[in-house]
Amino acid sequence: MTLLAIVGASDALTGEEERTVPMRAIRGATCLTADEQSEMTESVAEMLSEILVRNGLAEEDIVSVLFTSTPDLVCGFPASAARTIGFRDIPLICAQEIDVPGALPRVVRAMVHAETDRPRAEIQHVFLRGAQVLREDLNRE
Repeated sequence: MTLLAIVGASDALTGEEERTVPMRAIRGATCLTADEQSEMTESVAEMLSEILVRNGLAEEDIVSVLFTSTPDLVCGFPASAARTIGFRDIPLICAQEIDVPGALPRVVRAMVHAETDRPRAEIQHVFLRGAQVLREDLNRE
């Protein structure tokens, strides 16, 4: 039996009809000028806020966020910055980006998983503070 069949059977038992909303992955990145906690907090908060605004999302639409940061950023966790704008009960995790020679320095990347009816082609990915060069094909400012 598939998971959808199980969910359907559960709905039949409870008499409730659940509306499914697609989940989308939204990319974001921002660059810091220095390895400083205050700039980490400011730039990550700006990036996440912009992802919400550009995609018409509310905090309750966010399922989880995966952050990576380049090895030259050790001032703090991007997830801590996310909590300053209200992402308190959203699962957040941080990892270190691969240390590739010549890569753009001091970058925080995010992959936000969100429930939205917006088609994938209409998702607005957010690259700020010089991070636009990472994915010019996704940057639609």
